Amino acid sequence: MSQSLEELIEEILQSRKYREMQIHADTVRDILEKELRQARSQKEAVKAARQKLHNIIAPYLGDPDYPAACRSLDEAFAGGDPASVKAVCRQILAQHASTRERLPLLEQGFYQEIFAMTGRSPGVILDLACGLNPLAFPWMDLPPVTHYHAYDIHGPRVELINHFFSLQGLAPLAETRDVLVHPPETAGEVAFIFKEAHRMEQRQRGCSAPLWNALRVRFLAVSLPAHSLSGRFDLVERQRKLVAGIVGNQPWQVAERILGDEMVFVIDKGGETG
Repeated sequence: MSQSLEELIEEILQSRKYREMQIHADTVRDILEKELRQARSQKEAVKAARQKLHNIIAPYLGDPDYPAACRSLDEAFAGGDPASVKAVCRQILAQHASTRERLPLLEQGFYQEIFAMTGRSPGVILDLACGLNPLAFPWMDLPPVTHYHAYDIHGPRVELINHFFSLQGLAPLAETRDVLVHPPETAGEVAFIFKEAHRMEQRQRGCSAPLWNALRVRFLAVSLPAHSLSGRFDLVERQRKLVAGIVGNQPWQVAERILGDEMVFVIDKGGETG
């Protein structure tokens, strides 16, 4: 017997694999609706949807013990030593492959390179599909009056980020949101899209162009891996083609820099934000 869409969504959300992750229902609904339209059967659609969800959540990239990470942050901030705070943030960032690869670049001015390309330090940041990246704030050299909006579909991750923001003196502006289903309406100077554009395109080919266009920011800071996870394959030309295809005929200026194992594209959309 066929199940309704809502029944299928609930079944996936309550499965042992995803129950503790508190995945946003919008993500599962979006994937299932698309797969149901093109699959030959409901069973085939559910199987394809689960595979796409696995790729989006990327559990193979690693995650920290979130309650333990909160306790470690509490202890570090209570001690009042910025070096201890950085040390704990570094330990947490090391738990996920994406941010772990960026760790050597933090002290070398990864974010300062980006802000030099935008020509300003942002007062409002939008961090899309942020992962653990907001915990790199101590290396950004930005004041606590910065409005840092972070978006992720993983509930416990968002809770950790808001806990960190509060300890850091930032407004707790992280939220559980699928940015492909509901692009942020907030206006800002720069949007971070770090190591996600290629995975978004795997989820839904052609989704990045409307998202980038909808963002109410002057600059997009898009990073993509310059090499495969194994390090065996050079991805530079592939990533250039990906970004060029997404930008398309837009009159945007694109600057490129290779920082460590990341290709960083800073895209100036022109005009005023908002």
